[in-house]
Amino acid sequence: MMGFSTKQLVGVGVFLVAIFVGVPLLINMTGRWDFYFTLTSVALLAIASAGVWLTFYIGRINIGQGAFALIGAYVSAILVVKAGWSFWISLPAAGLFAGLVAVLIGLPILRLRGVYFAMITLVLTQVVTLTALALPVTNGAKGISNIPLPTGVSIFGIPLIPDFGAMENTKLAFYLTACILMVVTYAALYRLVNSRLGHLCRSMQQNEELASSIGVNIAYIRIVIFAISSFFGGIGGAMFGSIAQSVYPSTFVVADSVNFMLNCFLGGLGYVFGPILGTLVLYFGWDLLFELGKYQMLVYSIILIAVIRFLPNGLLSIRFGKGNNK
Repeated sequence: MMGFSTKQLVGVGVFLVAIFVGVPLLINMTGRWDFYFTLTSVALLAIASAGVWLTFYIGRINIGQGAFALIGAYVSAILVVKAGWSFWISLPAAGLFAGLVAVLIGLPILRLRGVYFAMITLVLTQVVTLTALALPVTNGAKGISNIPLPTGVSIFGIPLIPDFGAMENTKLAFYLTACILMVVTYAALYRLVNSRLGHLCRSMQQNEELASSIGVNIAYIRIVIFAISSFFGGIGGAMFGSIAQSVYPSTFVVADSVNFMLNCFLGGLGYVFGPILGTLVLYFGWDLLFELGKYQMLVYSIILIAVIRFLPNGLLSIRFGKGNNK
């Protein structure tokens, strides 16, 4: 099944049971309903981080994922609030629009490499923020608020998705939706990197000139991968907007783009599922260090430097050794 070994299938099965059964049971037992929002945020951040990981896969350092998350959030909000679309239709539309923007931006900038590409992507989030402040359709600094909760979906009278507004526990509904999206995202990512396209990406990562010399259309592959990466960012951003029921130019900032990148480094660039672990550790680690007050950032930075220095292949290398797209 998708190239999984028996051991990996068992691991995936345990993970799925944990997030879909274990977590809800524990929260019901403890009464910590606030954890639903926390874990929903982790799932959505992991989706956006998956896109950043994918651009690393073609040898590009992407520090602009926050821009595409913000684009996705605004597109979904505009379609739902101003055009009257169903959220479930606006969700893929937001991802596709983010991917289209990535194609237009990527055509000139993907020729750059290393620090030059990273510097360009670093300013993308700020550019999108300023654009959101200037455009009338985004309501400028006021943003878009009062976004309605996702409505139900039914086919031939058979309900497929319940109406979130009529549910007693919308936090659980959003948590399960975010987890399903995360599982689908990483299943697609795993399938992609183990496909022919993934093999071509690895050849580009090692040596673009050599890959080009044997007939690989590196320009086309760069654009496709960057578009898919941005699609993930748009999906994650759209879900965030729906949960918060509002979107503002400051919903995603440059710091978020940097964190998306750090999630990949921390979990492990050699592992498909590295961004999930990196997001979980970084999100909860930052909160745990909150008690240190003014020393929070200092200790946080020291720990990150130590991890990168002594675990250059990320936290997953402790268990698996050298990364190999596991």
